[in-house]
Amino acid sequence: MKARVAFREDGEVLLPPGHRAGAWTVTELIGEGGWATVYAARPSDGPGEAVALKVLPTAGLAPRQARQVAEAARREAELGRTAPHPRLVRLLDTFTLAAPEHPALDGAIVLVMERARCTLRDLLAAGPLGPAEAAGIVAGICEGLAHLHGSGWVHTDLKPENVLIGQDGEVRLADFGLAIELSGTHGLCAPMGTPDYLPPERRREPIGLQGVKVRTTADIWALGIVIHEIFAAGVPPFPGATPAARSAAAQQYAEGRAELRLDPAVPPFWRALVTDCLAPAHADRAPHTAERLLARIRAHRAGRRLRRPRPRTALLALAACAAVVGTAALWLDHEPAEHPATIRVFNAERGCQDRTDRDPQCSLGLAVDPLRPYTADNVVPTRVWNGDALDADCELPAGLPVIDEEDLTSTLWYRVRLPGPTTAWLPAVRTKDRPALRRCP
Repeated sequence: MKARVAFREDGEVLLPPGHRAGAWTVTELIGEGGWATVYAARPSDGPGEAVALKVLPTAGLAPRQARQVAEAARREAELGRTAPHPRLVRLLDTFTLAAPEHPALDGAIVLVMERARCTLRDLLAAGPLGPAEAAGIVAGICEGLAHLHGSGWVHTDLKPENVLIGQDGEVRLADFGLAIELSGTHGLCAPMGTPDYLPPERRREPIGLQGVKVRTTADIWALGIVIHEIFAAGVPPFPGATPAARSAAAQQYAEGRAELRLDPAVPPFWRALVTDCLAPAHADRAPHTAERLLARIRAHRAGRRLRRPRPRTALLALAACAAVVGTAALWLDHEPAEHPATIRVFNAERGCQDRTDRDPQCSLGLAVDPLRPYTADNVVPTRVWNGDALDADCELPAGLPVIDEEDLTSTLWYRVRLPGPTTAWLPAVRTKDRPALRRCP
């Protein structure tokens, strides 16, 4: 006799203990989220390890929502298949639930995963963690993130609820339904996530047809929040009674209108780590990769000390200062080279690479002075587009650094000739050509 399906007061269908789902028998409800409900289960036909069944119903959803659920399940399965690691929860199987007698569950996607002992949120709710246990958990999270990022993925929803503690006591990162595969330096994702853990730039990123840009530094920001919570007994680093209030406080900090005030309970080494993870700008977080953070943690636990990587803004400032030394000499000679080279303009924005209509939105500016910030007041009137051919007569290796849309950075500039006596400067990140040119005086 089949077990009856239970319902919540809001009408949501729940699988009761004893219900058979595929080759598994449900034993209890573990938890539930926005799209999925997770159950504990055991093999139906004999002894075997306990598992967790993540059930994602699709019945009754609008077509777009159903596609989102199916895509989330596909991502989890793809990541589990292509990038397994001891610090990622193991995906054991996937199947579609056949329950014609229960239309709300019929056709649900089921992910079968190893069962954890608890979540990090459960641990934090039980009381403060000891220093060694806390350090081990942070190291485990960094191991998982380093593997994810090295495999070309961004978690995008790192938080204590998605950090599992396995039966062996080790960390397992979980819930990859919002994970994004990188294409170059970033990926594109729907504007979703948990507000308390979203980096400041996510609130400013324009939403395109495929979503918003997301980079590995988004996970580093979330890691900073999680580390603070681990050492401050669950207290977040930004004040506020609601997620909206805490998000507003984080935004004020990112805009320089408020200081970062960490809980005194966070020890000095971990305060420095949290501060680096919570650098306001993506570029300042970029040097603090999960791999480098893990190396610092391991050195700290072994009683050694590693030098913190210098933030990118500091590097840019140093490069700019070095470049200023040559400013006066730079403008003494504007004579073109005897044999200028032709270089073609490259626009890293993919939507602009195949256009032939010379849309102003896809145009690029040429600088007046490569030693001043590459901003609107330092651009000549002439605009250029992807594929335009320009004559370059010399190069300046130590100009002001420029970062393009793909996060490529270069201090190299080319002096280009425009119609008439005008000259201008093209940053090397705006071309794929690398001609051999004389140094600009």
